[in-house]
Amino acid sequence: MHLHWRLLGLCLGINAATAVSLVSEPGDVAIIPSWDIQSSEIIGTDLEALSRPGVDTTTWHEVDSSRCTLMGCLIQAGVYRENGLFYSNALQNFNSSQFKVPWIYRKEFALEPSAGQYFHIRTHGINSGADIFVNGKDIVTKEFQSGAYVGGSYDITGVAKDQNALVVRVYPTDYNYDFALGFVDWNPYPPDNGTGVWRDVEVKQTGPVALGPLRVTTQVGLPIENSSAFVGLKATATNLEDREVTVELRGTISLEGGDQSYDLNQTVTIPPLETAELDLSTAINGPAIWWPRQWGGQPLYLGQLSISVDGSVSDKVEQTFGIRQVTSGLNLHNDTIFYVNGFPFQVSGAGYSADMFLRWDTAKFTTQAKLMLDLGLNTVRLEGKNEHPELYEIADRLGLMVLPGWECCDKWEAWTYNEDLAVKSEWTAADYTIANRSMYHEALMQQAHPSVLGYLVGSDYWPDDTAAEMYYYSLKAADWQGPIIASASERGYPAVLGPSGLKMAGPYDWVPPNYWYDVDPAEDRLGAAFGFGSELGAGVGTPEIGSLKKFLSESDLEDLWRNPDKGLYHMSTSVSSFYDRKIYNDGLWNRYGVPSSLDDYLLKAQIMDYEATRSQFEGFSALWSAERPATGLIYWMLNNAWPSLHWNLFDYYLHPAGSYFGAKVGARIEHVAYDYNGKLVYLINHSLDRKGLRSVVVDVIDKNGKTLYSNSTVVETEPNASKDILDLTEALGSITDVAFLRLVLLNDKKTVLSRNVYWLATTIDTLDWENSDWFYTPVTEYANFTALSNLPAAKISITLATPRSHQYEAAKSISVVVENHSKVPAFFIRLNLVDEDGGDVLPVVWSDNYITLWPNEKLKLQVEGKGGAAVQVSGGNIKKAKIYL
Repeated sequence: MHLHWRLLGLCLGINAATAVSLVSEPGDVAIIPSWDIQSSEIIGTDLEALSRPGVDTTTWHEVDSSRCTLMGCLIQAGVYRENGLFYSNALQNFNSSQFKVPWIYRKEFALEPSAGQYFHIRTHGINSGADIFVNGKDIVTKEFQSGAYVGGSYDITGVAKDQNALVVRVYPTDYNYDFALGFVDWNPYPPDNGTGVWRDVEVKQTGPVALGPLRVTTQVGLPIENSSAFVGLKATATNLEDREVTVELRGTISLEGGDQSYDLNQTVTIPPLETAELDLSTAINGPAIWWPRQWGGQPLYLGQLSISVDGSVSDKVEQTFGIRQVTSGLNLHNDTIFYVNGFPFQVSGAGYSADMFLRWDTAKFTTQAKLMLDLGLNTVRLEGKNEHPELYEIADRLGLMVLPGWECCDKWEAWTYNEDLAVKSEWTAADYTIANRSMYHEALMQQAHPSVLGYLVGSDYWPDDTAAEMYYYSLKAADWQGPIIASASERGYPAVLGPSGLKMAGPYDWVPPNYWYDVDPAEDRLGAAFGFGSELGAGVGTPEIGSLKKFLSESDLEDLWRNPDKGLYHMSTSVSSFYDRKIYNDGLWNRYGVPSSLDDYLLKAQIMDYEATRSQFEGFSALWSAERPATGLIYWMLNNAWPSLHWNLFDYYLHPAGSYFGAKVGARIEHVAYDYNGKLVYLINHSLDRKGLRSVVVDVIDKNGKTLYSNSTVVETEPNASKDILDLTEALGSITDVAFLRLVLLNDKKTVLSRNVYWLATTIDTLDWENSDWFYTPVTEYANFTALSNLPAAKISITLATPRSHQYEAAKSISVVVENHSKVPAFFIRLNLVDEDGGDVLPVVWSDNYITLWPNEKLKLQVEGKGGAAVQVSGGNIKKAKIYL
């Protein structure tokens, strides 16, 4: 046998005798690092033979990735190119028939079996189900390894050898019949429907006793400033031998980068082939408290648990965690409000989408999370796209809250009372089992992370009583300590959980900026700024030209402005209410005038997008302290699964545009905002510690720069609160066509905390609330901003305030001064950092952008982005220019 393997190794160019074992000691966990994949149509279905070492895989696709769906794998292997797949409507003609049969994932690896050592294959979810073989032996079938979130640990000790072959056969996924990760109308379905090993498969080595995942419980007293904490380390231990085993249990808790450390010990006896629940706990005086980024720091602890048998380590597990308290409750209006460390926490967030082919990119998500924080957002919602452990680890360290949950519109919500499904495959007994195992696995993965705000066990619909009880007790079995919420809507609720306190009443398509402030009567005002809106927005997020040219053809670009009602492949699916931009374009055409070119259309689109997101985030922020508070909003959406023409705060390529900078203004931690309906000015404070006197400067000018109103007032700001401070009804009474309103907030040292410019018409848009649909409210009379197309020309300059020696090679911040040298306002100035070839610098962070300058006003802006060579400048009434750095 050894000679056979040596000869085989030489044939394959590998010395099998010197192959490094994937794991080498008890407690080691190794990820299967790469795969060879192939269709069963080509290689057959004899898994017993395919899972024996030495199979020739030279005709297979070699994939240098530990986890990927079939499409993700084939892109990584160079079979397809993303740019080609995403260009125009190329994906529409893709031949997906190759994915109607099972595919095989295969990998060989070395181990060092010996007496008293045990080996396990661990899964964390395979779409839609899988048969797993090792060394010619059946380990598990798809009847048990089924569901995108089902994890399992399978003992392979009896078949483990020096050289091993692992085979995973994956079955085609159907969103209507399988517990998978679907996309509904966000984008076209991927050709493979997400089939494959989308999460890591691991090999673990243990001694005679194995540990399950480490669960961490924390209890912290209030008030948080004078708190103590009680921390528990828990795990399930399994005796793998047919003899009684006594284990020495050792736990440690230590503060990362600090001197707090706690050692815990215990001795436990476990009967043959039985399990035992282990629990070590201790009190911590003066713990380091974890906070959301806007409220404080993110100290993390490391919990470690190890067990020894006869003086030798048998297994070990560890988990980072934070000490904090998250709760939720219903207020007097039956709206959910969250509390973090005892303080009311207004959720200001957006809905995340996984990549269309479920490709995980740690660096990209880190950038996305940092962009969210730059926006001033505090929460990301995951609707069924629960992703990987890295997402929660990144959120923990950055201080971004996460609200995960199950998805809508497919098998996950195939309830008898759900009439929205085109195909309703109602749950069987086996389905409840899969869903239950899914819940337990996700709960174990997420429960220790301080960034997790709660879990939504339903999205558009609530789970039935059987599923809800199952979910609830699985979460509790995993030591879940956060809120458990029935669904993201208020349609109904299960007995075990009660009302969700969240609303999902739209909008999802364009509505005017005054929509959010029109809150009475609440029963007719749908998504307006009261209560907790779990997914809502004005359907905006138009990419700029640099991104558009990456995925649209010339004819596609022409359609944007020449055919305003045409269905567009890069909107939503053809059967969706969002397949075209008709509602959006009706607003643009009527409010800003018929576009004269693609450039003109994109300028007006960015203006529309900016005012839409700004007003939404401002509306909810302004009414945080209202009689019926706006307790939270999740903007629909944060990002796109593929290059899209709507529903984002930054585009697929991470380029920020109008929707980004409107939201960034609207979500500032200290802010002054204008209420279009009441003509009121609101003072907003999202902090916990900023207080004292503030100055609010209000100026109104007409399109020629003539002053119509000017005022300065001193008010006192209160932490975590909002209030109206001024009524501008009289001040705005003299507008004849368009005017500009500037609100500036300064602290007691005259430092500008917020600067905000609005363009206002003589009237606001008239909403037809009685004829609202589930995704928008019609407008019967539009505000008239066409005068903005005929503004007097303004002359501006862009100068570099940072020495040229500090260029972008290290992505350092550069100061850019923008100055208006005219007696008229310079409207909607767009700045775009580009490289030497004229391409967008990505990622990029601007302190502010898409700005409007008062006559003779100048602003200093900061920009960060590696490789910048010039700044492109354009706007409403200025000449295009390119300023070299």
